[in-house]
Order: sequence, then C-alpha cells, then structure tokens
Amino acid sequence: MTTGPGGALLVVGDVVTDVVARHRGPLASGTDTAASIRRLPGGAGANVACWAAYGGCRDVRLRGRVGTDAAAWHERELVTRGVRPLLVVDEAAPTGTVICLVDTGASAERTFLTDSGASLRLGPDDWSDTLLDGVARLHLSGYLLFSKVSRALVPVALAAARARGVPVSLDPASAGFLTELGVDRFLDLIEGVDVLLPSRDEACLLTGLPDAADAAAKLSRLVPLVVAKQGAKGAFVARSGSVCARVPATPASPRDSTGAGDAFTGAFLAALLAGAEPEEATASGCRAGARAVERVGGRPPRATDRP
Repeated sequence: MTTGPGGALLVVGDVVTDVVARHRGPLASGTDTAASIRRLPGGAGANVACWAAYGGCRDVRLRGRVGTDAAAWHERELVTRGVRPLLVVDEAAPTGTVICLVDTGASAERTFLTDSGASLRLGPDDWSDTLLDGVARLHLSGYLLFSKVSRALVPVALAAARARGVPVSLDPASAGFLTELGVDRFLDLIEGVDVLLPSRDEACLLTGLPDAADAAAKLSRLVPLVVAKQGAKGAFVARSGSVCARVPATPASPRDSTGAGDAFTGAFLAALLAGAEPEEATASGCRAGARAVERVGGRPPRATDRP
C-alpha cells in the first residue's frame, strides 16, 4: 500500500467559504447569542490539500469548482499555502458556503450548515486524464458522492487512476450525508479505493458495529487499508480484516475542531508520499489533527510558516 517517495498529490473535492461563528454555551433560541465570527477559506478537499502541503508535500494540486464570486480569493488562499489550484470557475452557481457553529466550551465541537453551491457541480466534464500526469496519489473528497453530478465523476477518476497504477484514497466526509446516500450505495461507489479514512462515526455507520476497532477491521476486508480517525482517542490502522496498529492522539487544547479530520488526512498522505509506512503516517496525521484543533478554521498556517 505504500509507494516510493516523491511524486505529486492530486486532491479532487470541495472548495467552500467557511463562516465560523464561535460561541460559548447553548444558542439562545429566538434572540441574540454573542459570537466571534470570521470568514475563512474551507472545504474538506481544499483543507486536505493545504495540510498535505504544510506536511511537506512539495507538489499538491487541487481540482475543485467555485463560483465567480470568490474564485480569485480562493486561488490566492491556496497558493499562499503551497497548493497549485486547478479550479473550474462556475458562471451559474455561487461558491459553496458552510456556516460553522463552534461551541467554545471544552470540546470545541462544531455544527455545520452547508450550502454546497458550485462545489457539487464538479462533474465528469471537469475531469481530464492529464490531471494525473506526474501524480503519485489521488485523493477524493467524500463530498463528491453526495450529488448526482459530482458522484458521476468518481468512477471516471477511479478508472483513470487504476489505468495508471495511481493509488486512491477517500474520506467519507459526512456521517449525515452518508446516511442520506445509504451505506450499501456508498460501499458500491468506492469499490477500487485503496485507502479509506473514516471518522469513528462514519466507520460505525458503514458497518453497523458499535466498536470503532471492530468497524475498522470489518471495513479493511473491503478496502485494503483503513485508517479510522478517533479524534482525541487517536486512530486505528486496519488491514486484511484486523487492526494492526492503535496510534495514540497527540495532546491538544481545543479551540475549534473544524477541519481536524482534514488535517489528519493531509498529513497522513504527505507522509505516505515521503515513503512512510501507514502506522508512521497515521502518527503524522494525529499530530496534524492536534495542531488543527488549536487553530480557528480548517487551514494550517501559511506555506511560509512551515517548519
């Protein structure tokens, strides 16, 4: 499941604008709740790409779709974090927007209100096999599976990657949207994926098992490598129907959990591209996730701030 060091990472997925509202305690229904509100670049696919670049991958490319309203801003934000934007500008739909409600209590847990906009209009017509030129790994955001248009892109990209021997990873992205899509349909759509990176909730939902380790093991009978993210409890690495490693989390003082799973995925993929074994790459993912929850928003520091 590992490839030699070097080569580019191509991420195909969502680019959205995050409106992050940080509040303390429950929302006051029917009246005002004081909050700190910021407009930030986001999107699971875009966040993964940025964290991969921050993790040391020197050639990260992102294919996504944005509206004319924010295309230039998103391109600049990607470039400043070391990502090569390969964005399709949609003349008919606005850039996707996600309102992130973040409780600033101990858990820093968040709730999303999502208008995917142009991001889920990324389709087969936006794909070219030349996107894989020089690419060592392809990562697909799970959000692609949640609209008819972008869902049709997934088998096209998978087939092209298989033809070139490029391994493919996928993050299920959203337990809520996954429930709407249906577990059986999701599993059919990801046939041919080499690496699956679910959260605990997603792994349990996909298997019907309450225990995350058992869920990861079961999924690894369907996908060669499964890395199940457990947040503050670390991660499980599973292959061939069994858990082969339990990687502890890196201690953190959470401020905002937005994008923590994306940070994990990006750092994990950067480590694989550098030649790390999956267990070592998972530890890199845990470190990035810890750093992410200590920041507001889903992106890492700018590329010039990389260690």
